Amino acid sequence: MSRRLILAALSLAIAGSLYAEVPAPRDVPYSPGTIKLEVDATNLAQRIFHVKQTIPVQAGDLTLLYPMWIPGGHTPRGAIDKIAGITFTANGRKLEWKRDTIEVAAFHVTVPEGVTEITAEFDFLSPTDRSQGRVVMTPNMLNLQFISTVLYPAGHYASQITFDPIVTYPEGWTAFTALHVDSSNGSTIDYENVPLDILADSPVFAGRYAKQIDLTPKGNKVPVRLGVVADAAKYLEAKPEQVKQHAAMVEQALKLYGAQHYDHYQFLFALSDQMSGIGLEHQRSSENGEDPGYFTDWKEKAGFSDLLPHEYTHSWNGKYRRGADLWTPNYNVPMQDSLLWVYEGQTQYWGNVLAARSGMRPMEASRDALAMVVATYADNRPGLGWRNVQDTTNDPIIAARAPRAYRNYQMSEDYYRAGQLIWLEADALIRNGTKNRKSLDDFARAFFGVNDGEWKVQNTYTFEDVVATLDGVMAHDWATFLRERLDGKVPLTGGIEAAGWKLVYKDEPSALAKSWGGSGGDFVYSLGLSLGKDGGVSDVRWDSPAFNAGLGTGATIVAVNDQAYDKTVLEDAVKAAKDGKAPIRLLVKEFDRYRTVDIDYHGGLRYPHLERIEGVPDRLTAIFTPRK
Repeated sequence: MSRRLILAALSLAIAGSLYAEVPAPRDVPYSPGTIKLEVDATNLAQRIFHVKQTIPVQAGDLTLLYPMWIPGGHTPRGAIDKIAGITFTANGRKLEWKRDTIEVAAFHVTVPEGVTEITAEFDFLSPTDRSQGRVVMTPNMLNLQFISTVLYPAGHYASQITFDPIVTYPEGWTAFTALHVDSSNGSTIDYENVPLDILADSPVFAGRYAKQIDLTPKGNKVPVRLGVVADAAKYLEAKPEQVKQHAAMVEQALKLYGAQHYDHYQFLFALSDQMSGIGLEHQRSSENGEDPGYFTDWKEKAGFSDLLPHEYTHSWNGKYRRGADLWTPNYNVPMQDSLLWVYEGQTQYWGNVLAARSGMRPMEASRDALAMVVATYADNRPGLGWRNVQDTTNDPIIAARAPRAYRNYQMSEDYYRAGQLIWLEADALIRNGTKNRKSLDDFARAFFGVNDGEWKVQNTYTFEDVVATLDGVMAHDWATFLRERLDGKVPLTGGIEAAGWKLVYKDEPSALAKSWGGSGGDFVYSLGLSLGKDGGVSDVRWDSPAFNAGLGTGATIVAVNDQAYDKTVLEDAVKAAKDGKAPIRLLVKEFDRYRTVDIDYHGGLRYPHLERIEGVPDRLTAIFTPRK
């Protein structure tokens, strides 16, 4: 044997002695029995969840996994860095454990002869500051995600491992979750025994100030509820007309899909500026976070956001029906994201549509929201010159939603809003091709509305399934239609004109844009930059007047034409430059250096709006009109 082969064999032998192989998941029950999971969620001051698991076992090698591939995140973002203090004991004696050196979320334990159960304990050290991650525990509320507080046996599908979850909450708090309650003792609740895939899909919102709002449509036998927790009791107060709009959103969703894939549905809704925001889908619930004034500061002309209808839609699109390469047997097998333009893109489309049909967002505001999306892909995605929408489905794995220096050029998860425009065009094409007798609603019902009442299984789909269902609605070369848009062969904005509207720019932002704008400055379609409230440059459009003048993200605008920066000062300078020839002069601070940047721009302020096209049928209004 050569020296090289001897060294290779020796290396393999040494490696084999350092860690055991992680068993591949198999579709067989975890035969030792049900795992008891106890979570103590009372340590609000230090924001620590203490976890104790009692795990039935058999003697021999045992590998326990911490979930890393999180459904809805489409990426390996499991919070393993937040786990500390792991110990394993059996019959009162501590057991040694080793972390796998390749699969670092795998823990190897040898179970001694005669031992039938082991105890695993650890602490989940939730972020105490947003720089550490998403804040999930405050003095007044918490978000418990069971998928972050479990270790589970390798070698089995998640659906084949049963857990008995028990949670102790702060005294006097109310908890909302899709899980049914078996029993309670004071502040400790024992939930129903469920397979791991259902447990992981059933998070909890709990709070000191809480309110349950019934959104079940009249005559519907399956309950739908909105469980609200807030920073203070005053934020829980919703006007009757606001509740009516939210209930109408549920009703319009059921009319769209014609089926329900849950035994009940629980919106988890946090109104807080202390706990971090979220929008995450589940089969029987969704995690949603908005500002405290969601109800109390409501602006009638702008309406509500489309967060709730978006996440609710995911019960059908993404949870019950899911792209085949996104389904995995457990939470440590890598996912593939190739069909996110359906999973997220069509959900983005229906989120805005359902917000309009329910009245949560007025018709005009719904058009204004769409105008901003159309403008993005007409004039604010220079990255489409080198990258297509299909490739952005890899972004959750590539970037894990980290901030980008030049998002418009790098692009980032564009399958959401670009996908929305693809589905708008498909809807308009069907409506025009069938003289408004059919629409994308027919696709939604045929594709997502199957098997009413079924929810404990995932009904996966492929690209070919999408094409076949579309063809069943209206005969067309749908494979080419989709591929041309996904692969960057044709523009993404054809749907808006096919729906009877066109993109225009005006010198005043829409009412919706104003309500979303906050105190920052929006000069995206004029100078080509976005600003924070203190003049910080958050984004510069590639090849825009600002970019070509040498301005980059991360800089701070200190002065405009020798006057201290303010949003209105820059707006006035852009207006004045429209009728003159002098450039707009900016004093810019970059780190500890100052320099002057001259932007030679004379096009005035420009904000996106939609206008009707004379003589073309108005399909957009038909899309946004509620179903009878």
